[in-house]
Amino acid sequence: MNKTINTIKDHRSIRQYTDKDIDNSELNAILEAAHAMPTSIHGQQLSIIVVKDKDRREKISELAGNQPWIAKGPVFLVFIMDMNKTAKAGEKAGLPQVIQESAEGVLVSSFDAGLAMGAAIIAAESLGLGIVPIGGIRKSPQEMIDLLELPKNTFPVAGLVIGHPENMSGKKPRLSLESFAHKERYNDEIVTKAVDDFDIEIAKYYEKRGDKSSNWSDQIAGFYQQVYFPLVYPTLKSQGFTLDK
Repeated sequence: MNKTINTIKDHRSIRQYTDKDIDNSELNAILEAAHAMPTSIHGQQLSIIVVKDKDRREKISELAGNQPWIAKGPVFLVFIMDMNKTAKAGEKAGLPQVIQESAEGVLVSSFDAGLAMGAAIIAAESLGLGIVPIGGIRKSPQEMIDLLELPKNTFPVAGLVIGHPENMSGKKPRLSLESFAHKERYNDEIVTKAVDDFDIEIAKYYEKRGDKSSNWSDQIAGFYQQVYFPLVYPTLKSQGFTLDK
């Protein structure tokens, strides 16, 4: 295997960071890697907000459900669905934009933001830095929008803490590769078996770590029995992503 693949396969989320800052050259390299990712129709319908100010990071930590690693890591990247810049292109061409009012617009811009985050993760980890993705910025989306002064037709999708690891966390097991990469067609039987097997495997992993007594199915069911970020939909609508087309 080459070094890039080994770096990707060794990924782990880091939640403890030193006070050491990130060099500007390293941060720029991470941003350039994210910037180089493909986007649908070359629309480039995403932006990144780079947050280094400590007070602002502490506020984001609070809005995201009091996640202290957001304030501790020296850099926090916010990945934005950005149909504002494409709307400007429409205005210039005299063709009003409507795609943000459809599910396709949300999917396209959020997927492009996800591709950029993936590149940022790989770039950061290749430099020996630690990262942890943050979905909690969608917990209080309007407050995040106000804090970052986001215009209409934009929405904060996810964040990424970047810093120097204080401690390396363990590498969590995953569902089987065959339940992830299906051959020719979706195989539900393989998925059912994989879930059963993984519940046993992850329970042993947690037992060995001594931090909880649970399995994957119980954890996921606990999250997905409810809409845990109920403000996302109304805030999307108020930002112009009406989902009515």
